[in-house]
Amino acid sequence: MTYVIALPCVDLKDRACVDECPVDCIYEGGRSLYIQPEECIDCGACEPVCPVEAIFYEDDLPEQWKDYQAANEGFFDTLGSPGGAFKVGAVPYDHPLVAALPPQEQAS
Repeated sequence: MTYVIALPCVDLKDRACVDECPVDCIYEGGRSLYIQPEECIDCGACEPVCPVEAIFYEDDLPEQWKDYQAANEGFFDTLGSPGGAFKVGAVPYDHPLVAALPPQEQAS
């Protein structure tokens, strides 16, 4: 099991979760952040610090965002499990589900 980042993160990428993650498993794509499921230790530190409530435990992912579990996993099909987001830095692509979304309006 792992945590999943869903739609509210798209085009926001607040990064509070990145700062909180003790194992550096939250990677930055072009429009969203993604949790590497093989590197995540299920500690839950990321979830409460997300200002837009975009992070969910896999079993608690709302039905309307179930596709984001596959998107989080699929983002790493090419990247793999490099063992830490810091050394990789931001990558210029997103999972096709996220890439196809229209720009997301963020609440002020």
